[in-house]
This record gives sequence, structure tokens and C-alpha cells, in this order.
Amino acid sequence: MSTHPTDHTLGDLWDQVTGTQAAPPGWLVLTTGCAALLAVLARPIWHVARNAVTIAHEGGHGLAALATNRKLAGIRLHSDTSGLTLSYGRPTGPGMVLTAAAGYTAPALLGLGCAALLAADRITLLLWLAIALLLALLVRIRNAFGLFTVLLAGGAFFLVSWFGTAQVQAGFAYLGCWFLLFGAVRPVLELQHQRRIGWARDSDADQLARLTHVPALAWVAVFLLTALASLALGASWLLQPL
Repeated sequence: MSTHPTDHTLGDLWDQVTGTQAAPPGWLVLTTGCAALLAVLARPIWHVARNAVTIAHEGGHGLAALATNRKLAGIRLHSDTSGLTLSYGRPTGPGMVLTAAAGYTAPALLGLGCAALLAADRITLLLWLAIALLLALLVRIRNAFGLFTVLLAGGAFFLVSWFGTAQVQAGFAYLGCWFLLFGAVRPVLELQHQRRIGWARDSDADQLARLTHVPALAWVAVFLLTALASLALGASWLLQPL
């Protein structure tokens, strides 16, 4: 079977999605990890790249709302990398708690899921699952910048999945996975900083505090522990073959 990206047929694509791919060289795994870490630590890059974390964050809210039988009204993504997910239902109870808690935990858990797929050499499956998730999110977006951002992300995944060589696909998948794992940590630290100076009085953690009577700082700790644990476990899976 030809693996050249322009030789795809639906049968070939199905075989690749359901099959496994060769593990990438160690230098690629390490290089993409370093690049992702740089993107998180360097403020100018982070200001743009953070939009990917916002997509995962708001997607987490939206998925939790649907999973708990809340009515999802829509999702908005803003150019300052903030976002807003609107859902309707009971203002209290487990559904509302899960919906509020899903935002800051979603990027870390998504990154962990990506690491599990990559550890199983399911590179093509990861790329096409990402496209499917972005398409599902697209129909819930309710503003122009959000549409642009999700279409751009989906287009990038499609182009790499369809036209990229095996090494390009692996590099793109590993870079995205590492970025989610590293990028899940910084927003939690930024959240606590904003709370400390009084800029985030209605944050997810504060909403959860009102819903559960558990201090907001405890919820920030839950977010941070989830991100750090996912990073540690995901990194161990990604680096295991080295």
C-alpha cells in the first residue's frame, strides 16, 4: 500500500485510521516537547497559542453540559484568549458542578488522552479524532472569531492528516499533545494570580465554591493537581520508548 499523502483512497485512509503507525524517532519526541514548552513559557507565543487551550477549555464545559442533560446554548471564543460557554438547566446540583469543573481540567485530560493514543502508535487516529471533535465544536460556536479559530485549527489538522508525510504527521501530533499537557498548567497559575489581585471574582473556581461550599482555592488546587498529574503521566507515556 502506498503511504504517499496524495495517494489516499477512502480504503487506505480507513486502514491508517484503524491501524498503527511506526513510532517516531526519539529526537522528534524530544524536539516537539521542547518546542511546546517554549510556546507555553514565551509570552508572545503563548498569547497566540493559548487559543488552543481555550478551545479545549470551552469544549470541556460544553461536553460536560451535554453529558449532564443541560441545554447548550453556544460557545464563544474571544481574541484575548478568553471564552464563554452558555448552558441552561438547574442552577445547582451535580450537572452544574461538573459543567463548571470541566473547563480547567479538560486540556489536561485531553492531552493525557492524546498521549495514550500516541503511546499506542495511533497517530492517524488521533489526528482524525481531533478533526471530528473540532467539527462537533464548530456547530456550537456563536461568534466570528470563534468560527475563525476553530476552522483554522481544523484546517491545519486536515492538511497535515491528508497531505503530510508520516514524519510530519507524527511531529504535528506530538507537538499538539505536548502543548496540551504543558499548556494545561499555566492557565491555572494565571487563574490564581488573577484571583489574588481581584480580577477573577466570578471564575470557574469561585462559581464552584458557591455551588459546593468548598473554598475556591481548593478547586484551584484540584485544577492544578489534575494538570500536573496528567503532565507527569502523559510525559512518561510519550518518553517511554526512548
